[in-house]
Amino acid sequence: MGSLGWQFRSASIPVESEASALALSEQQREMLHLRRQLLGLLRDGGWFATVLFSVVQLVQVVLPALTALATAAVVNSVGSTSSGSTSRVVVPLVLLASTLIVAQVLSAIQLPAMLVVQSRIDVAYRERLADLTSRSETITVLEQPAVQDLIATANAEPSTWIEKTPGQGATSQLMLMVRYVGLVSSALVLVRFSWWLVPLLVLPAFAYRYLALRQWLNHFRIWARGISHHRRYQYWSKLSFAPAEGKEIRVFGLDDWISGTGQNHSLTHMRPVWEDDYRAARAKWLQSVLLFVPLVIAFLTVCIQTEHGRSSLATETVVLTAAWATFQAVGYTFDSIAVQGVAPVMKAYDNLTAALAGTRQTEADAPALTRTPTLAFEQVGFRYPATERDILKSLDLEIRPGELLALVGMNGAGKSTMTKLLAGLYEPTSGTIRADGRDIAEIGYTAWRRELAIVFQDFVRYPLSARENVALGAHIDQDVLDSAAREAGFDEVLDRLPKGWDTPLSKEIAGGVDLSGGQWQQVVLTRAIYAIKRGAKILVLDEPTAHLDVRTEFEVFERLTRLARDATVILISHRLSTVRQADRIVLLENGRIAESGSHEELMSRGGDYAAMFTIQAERFQSGYDDRVEEGELL
Repeated sequence: MGSLGWQFRSASIPVESEASALALSEQQREMLHLRRQLLGLLRDGGWFATVLFSVVQLVQVVLPALTALATAAVVNSVGSTSSGSTSRVVVPLVLLASTLIVAQVLSAIQLPAMLVVQSRIDVAYRERLADLTSRSETITVLEQPAVQDLIATANAEPSTWIEKTPGQGATSQLMLMVRYVGLVSSALVLVRFSWWLVPLLVLPAFAYRYLALRQWLNHFRIWARGISHHRRYQYWSKLSFAPAEGKEIRVFGLDDWISGTGQNHSLTHMRPVWEDDYRAARAKWLQSVLLFVPLVIAFLTVCIQTEHGRSSLATETVVLTAAWATFQAVGYTFDSIAVQGVAPVMKAYDNLTAALAGTRQTEADAPALTRTPTLAFEQVGFRYPATERDILKSLDLEIRPGELLALVGMNGAGKSTMTKLLAGLYEPTSGTIRADGRDIAEIGYTAWRRELAIVFQDFVRYPLSARENVALGAHIDQDVLDSAAREAGFDEVLDRLPKGWDTPLSKEIAGGVDLSGGQWQQVVLTRAIYAIKRGAKILVLDEPTAHLDVRTEFEVFERLTRLARDATVILISHRLSTVRQADRIVLLENGRIAESGSHEELMSRGGDYAAMFTIQAERFQSGYDDRVEEGELL
């Protein structure tokens, strides 16, 4: 976890000075805030499951005291029962048996109830986290390294035993509080017979707990210190079994090297941990003294009193049972360890909330556009955060409704950046982007994005069915879906899928298949065209056919040309033979528009576009195929 060190400060805070006392006070406030947060999460566990779990825990912690009293009642009744009479033993025996049966029943209920509460809390927590990160108006803040670290930590996906989820932390905090109820109930039983037994047993029990917690926190700190080596070991271990990498490992004989590298990282991480285990084992004598000496004193004292008639066998039974229950209630430390383990998660969530404050979207009141708008980039400049290079420089561009516009240029010219700005993923450093004269930021990015259908160069391949990959949660109109597939040329692929639209597009799912890069691009094109057919006004395609052969690409763009009658299409492609079909071609160089016009106009000028087109045409005529391919379906 990105901030594991936060949870270990309590083990080393000095208290000699005023400054350190203030630091300790701050640490205590943070821990109190954490405990309140965890208890507040219990509402997400569902009232029935949470109440059931709480009652189970409460009854379990008071059962030792009740068992002690019931046992004493049995012993006392047996001792006072006259020969041949057993009536006085029946009720105490029934009570004792009831406590034992209840203990067994509650043990069976405890784990399922706890898991239900934990899972519900974790689901609700991750929904809030997803909402928090997805509601940012742009992705600028989300790409900051510090925010990325916070998201990774707050995501609460434990990869080691020291990392805990909010659900585990919440139930552990509840169990920790309830455990003190058990301590009080055992102490009340003890004080009924002799008050001095309470300090004799409780004080050493807390000392035992302090030493155990300090030992475990130190163990946490040592384990967390080597977490980078642990994760490297996990990477090398997974690499050994990965199907794709397995081919190269075997061909090049890398198995010994990979295995040795992983083992070295594992040993580097674990050697300090094992050394701490040895130290902890050698130091167990003090905890043993704190455990056994008070118990022995209490047991011997009561035994002596019983022998001399100053106490009864029943009293001795009660003291023996309640004394051990006292140490059980206080000495158990794993609840506290779980609370410490979730501390970085909750702190990261708080810091993430603060980092994203003021970036949340407000649902725009703007109605959907009634027609395809005129788009205008007005003196738009942009540079990515933490960089000094201007990607776009005072760019002016107007895109007419229903126009098929092609953006071309060398890598880094700013083509993909323009699509991200148009989508509102980033805001211009300077200038404005307008739709029919309105700043798209004023329209509201939520409302504005409903008008867009974008195919990014790094599109996502979802392990879902073909239908779900296209619709992505939208209402499914099968006729429109089939039409979009035909427009994108995906219908031929569908005919070859085992279950058609219902085929999972992942071999990790039963009955699923893998698609080639070109086939996946047809899926994504279908996704975008489906959005257009359902009302989107602007289609943006960033290298949408890089995996397709030239023939298929030409057919797709013929269809897109027809589609442009109803929507504006902005096309980015490295293949100039394809963009020649566009109504207008814009050549970007160093963040500015260098040339603009139809293919024929640009070729007649003999500029950079004409030179680039000529070079590509010569390469194509010589048989060069520039598509990126990954193997075919089936």
